[in-house]
Amino acid sequence: MLTAEADIRTEHAASYLARLCGHLGKMGTATHRLRHQSPARADGDGPPEVRRVECSETEGTVSLEWGQWTMRAFPGLLAVRAEAADEESLRRIQDLLTARLQKFGRREHLTVTWRRPAGDT
Repeated sequence: MLTAEADIRTEHAASYLARLCGHLGKMGTATHRLRHQSPARADGDGPPEVRRVECSETEGTVSLEWGQWTMRAFPGLLAVRAEAADEESLRRIQDLLTARLQKFGRREHLTVTWRRPAGDT
């Protein structure tokens, strides 16, 4: 499994965690997914199938057809770890998370900088 991690500095970590879980949880319901998805494209860059969302006040896991990510909210920090079977799927998860976090945190100008853990190939 390939992984990438990001530590996002924010005083609103728990809020972003809850918002991401809520947003993706809605995407996982059939009625929302049908409205939310753009038409299928041959390049496969349409919205992912959301398989499962689990969330508490300080931790969340989102499972997609591409892989999954986990989030942990700490004082002043949202820690995110993305996991996927291949580079393309990992990139898609990173792009999706980065775009959502930057949109949700636009007032705070959130910065998402991904890194690969040592030994991950």
